[in-house]
Amino acid sequence: MSRPPAYDEKIHPGEYLGMLGDGQLGRMFCHAAQAMGYKVIALGQEADGPTGQIAEQHISADYESLAALQQMADAVRAVTTEFENVPAQSLKQLSYTVRTTPAASAVAVIQDRISEKSFIRATGVPVAEHAAIRQLEDLDRVKAALFPGILKAARLGYDGKGQAIVNNLAEAKQAFKDLGEVECVLEAKLPLAYELSVVLARNLEDDIVTYPVGVNHHINGILSSTTVYPGLVPEELAAQAIDYAKALASNLNYFGVMCVEFFVLDAAKLSPDHPTLVVNEIAPRPHNSGHYTMNATSCSQFEQQVRVMAGMPLGDTRLLQPTIMLNILGDSWFVADEAQAQEPDWAAVLSLAGVSLHLYGKAEPRPGRKMGHVNIIHADIDTLYETAQKVSDILHLGAELSRN
Repeated sequence: MSRPPAYDEKIHPGEYLGMLGDGQLGRMFCHAAQAMGYKVIALGQEADGPTGQIAEQHISADYESLAALQQMADAVRAVTTEFENVPAQSLKQLSYTVRTTPAASAVAVIQDRISEKSFIRATGVPVAEHAAIRQLEDLDRVKAALFPGILKAARLGYDGKGQAIVNNLAEAKQAFKDLGEVECVLEAKLPLAYELSVVLARNLEDDIVTYPVGVNHHINGILSSTTVYPGLVPEELAAQAIDYAKALASNLNYFGVMCVEFFVLDAAKLSPDHPTLVVNEIAPRPHNSGHYTMNATSCSQFEQQVRVMAGMPLGDTRLLQPTIMLNILGDSWFVADEAQAQEPDWAAVLSLAGVSLHLYGKAEPRPGRKMGHVNIIHADIDTLYETAQKVSDILHLGAELSRN
């Protein structure tokens, strides 16, 4: 049996890399890998999905298919993933013969909210007060301080799905039933001022680089925009978030690109001893809030993902220009007539200076479905906001962008 490459062995352009996943993150990984001269084999169930459309090869199979995993292992030197819910056992199976970043052990922790929050707290990083809810009776034992709260399914939730706001015990019990009585976490609802995220990369030699901290805004539980420029986040707060993110990556023994989402809390509504910066969740992959790196840094988060798995040096993460990233959802196709999709006015968007359009190749737009994003860069911050607002208005994104 062959063995995975040693940690210091380089995988050179021209060789094959493996991607578990069919979505837009895999597509952007392929773009980065191919630009560097690598070839990609993707494994998933959607051959005509965003990744399968451009990967050199696509293996159409379930992620747990041993035959498909062996086919992948026989063809590639290293494997990564684009989503956190790929079975950890599949990553473990691949790791016997190919380099696997991130490791199964790291993904197994993050893909379960109960284990994730226990890990974060054990690392000494603040996290919201919470309780594990494995059965209905567990709700009878939770602290009153957890209400009002948010009940979240421990696995498979994303973009606001698999969760419910609950104001009291009766609502929590009903929400638990509505979620199918799967294992959940009940978190105390905190006085949120805003959300920020730290995207980082850690390589096999334990080096870590971090991208500039981004401020995130959501609409209906889905990320709407990420804004990044010097001075937007207080320097001390940004440094604390970066330190926490690095500690989590190191203690998790994580290799690859990772994002840590933080809540910044309203200190005026907290007790004096309560931390104002707490972790919301960890994403073991490139992240929507890191899409700005494709135009605002010399090495994107996706190129960084390639560099880590290939054993190449980490890239430069310095911000080249102030930037705003705007998500494009399928709603932009259904403005004039909700029953009939109409192509958005891309020409009007692309006529604006500093704007870059990234579409994901999804054939069918649907409300709430991520179809693409726009990156806006400009040296003048007022002009940056003005341009981003114009993009939002043209595409009917609903974002309200203001420096204040």
